[in-house]
Amino acid sequence: MATHTHRTRELAWLLLAAFVVIAAGLGLRDPWPADEPRFAQLSRFILDSGEWLFLRRGDELYSDKSPVFMWLQASAIALAGGSLRLGFLLPSLLASLGTLWLVYDLGRRLWTHRVGMAAAWLLLFALQFTFQAKRAQIDPLLLFFITLANYGVLRQLLRGPDPRAWGLGGLAAGLGTITKAVGGLSLLMALPAAWAAWRGWPRVTMPRPRTWVLGAVMFALATLVWFGPLFLTVARSGEAWQQDYVHTLLFHQTVNRYTASWDHHKPFWYHAGVVATLWLPAALALPWAIPAWWRRLRRRDARYLLPLAWVAMVLLFFSVPDGKRDVYIMPALPMFCLALAPLSPGLLRKAGPRRLLLGFVLAIGGVLLMAGLAMLLGEPGFEQRLLGRRGYTPGESAWLAALLALIGGWMLGSAALFRRAAARAAGWALGGLWVFYAFGAYPVLDRQGSPREVMAEVARHVGPGAELGGVAWREQHLLLADRPLATFGFGPDGEHGAPWPEQWRKAAAWQAEKPGTRWIFTLEEAMPACVDRDSAHFAGATSRRRWWLLPATAVPPGCGAGAVATPSG
Repeated sequence: MATHTHRTRELAWLLLAAFVVIAAGLGLRDPWPADEPRFAQLSRFILDSGEWLFLRRGDELYSDKSPVFMWLQASAIALAGGSLRLGFLLPSLLASLGTLWLVYDLGRRLWTHRVGMAAAWLLLFALQFTFQAKRAQIDPLLLFFITLANYGVLRQLLRGPDPRAWGLGGLAAGLGTITKAVGGLSLLMALPAAWAAWRGWPRVTMPRPRTWVLGAVMFALATLVWFGPLFLTVARSGEAWQQDYVHTLLFHQTVNRYTASWDHHKPFWYHAGVVATLWLPAALALPWAIPAWWRRLRRRDARYLLPLAWVAMVLLFFSVPDGKRDVYIMPALPMFCLALAPLSPGLLRKAGPRRLLLGFVLAIGGVLLMAGLAMLLGEPGFEQRLLGRRGYTPGESAWLAALLALIGGWMLGSAALFRRAAARAAGWALGGLWVFYAFGAYPVLDRQGSPREVMAEVARHVGPGAELGGVAWREQHLLLADRPLATFGFGPDGEHGAPWPEQWRKAAAWQAEKPGTRWIFTLEEAMPACVDRDSAHFAGATSRRRWWLLPATAVPPGCGAGAVATPSG
């Protein structure tokens, strides 16, 4: 009983620490570009319109991503009483906590409670995991579904027969598929398992035929959560725009993105660099872990073969297309930590891994401390030159510099206090880094990352009865506007979406219908040269972009078709 109580207490402390690290700063910031404002605006659209299948940003149908994440985010905002700042990060927080528990429980079931705890701690403080867990993007939710699928699959393959676990894996893989297309990758775990079973490895239990069928049925049922109402609606209506939406989302944004990537082009070996940097500090163990894994594989231990082979398959799968992003391989990180966890106690008894881990903490802490001090003490006003170009005031620049020095000092202090326990030093150092960053930097960074002040100035200047139209707008302006924003095609830059001249022609015609009450809100770079700036009102700047309000008197007849102006300094 005492042992069970001790294990429960350790798990509770782990989840509490994870909650503190990930939830730190909740409510202190708005969604930040590039993706967060888009998803939050789409979630707000669901709440305002009641439409949950065909989402829109402004007047444009949004067909880049499935709406599953936005459903959950809209629900979280509603549960938070409509508070955007409290609700938009909740899906990532809950999904990340769930992922940590799954990794712990897998480690416990396949090895011991101690291994499960080590796996979860390794994952919590992996740089990529913590950073993404504190962001409102689709990837933390996808990570949860894929890890849940791995959880069910591994319980069948290594602890089976367990049809219910296999069915759970199929269900989670289906949910991951409708969340971001690649949820089915989890089922590739069966390939190394089949090879191991063929070679006579112990511990491996392949599913029986009816268990395979159960997994397939659960996978199909999960996909019907979205595909069912989507295809039924399209079949009933027969609308061409709905059919085009389905084709764009299911083929152009999935198959074409993989086979003929049009952005984020990187070399084949790009993800090796992601592992070596963003999977720190766990990746520091690789020089010692690789030989140890090889010895265990030679002993035919499938507990290592299955997660490691799956990690390798994920890395290979995402290395083939030209388009690559660091988050693509994040689903492999939990299995990497799981395979590393049984080795960690032995590795930490070696002087080399301990020194390397302590050196990692000292290096980051030293760099941050020196950078903060250089910004504070450099002459003349180094930090003001560095940050002032981004719009930060001297006081904000000094605050951020002091924060860097504080975080660096905290990390160096952790290394000094726990110099004989390198893992504890790393945990306290990285935990402090994320907590101090959230509480100290969010309020300052939010002024540049969020247009809340700009939109408040817009509302104050135009008054409550005015109508507002946007040219070269971004999703965050729709999100934070105090009234509906008329839009004329999505086009935040001059190359993608609706061209600026086209938006201007429509906006000028819209304003001319009610010149006394309609204002155009526009990015400075998108303004035609013929705009009368003396009649315009500067609304403010965010992220080095300047925004203007134009009454009808600032837009002469025919001006909407003019060339864009040269930005002012």
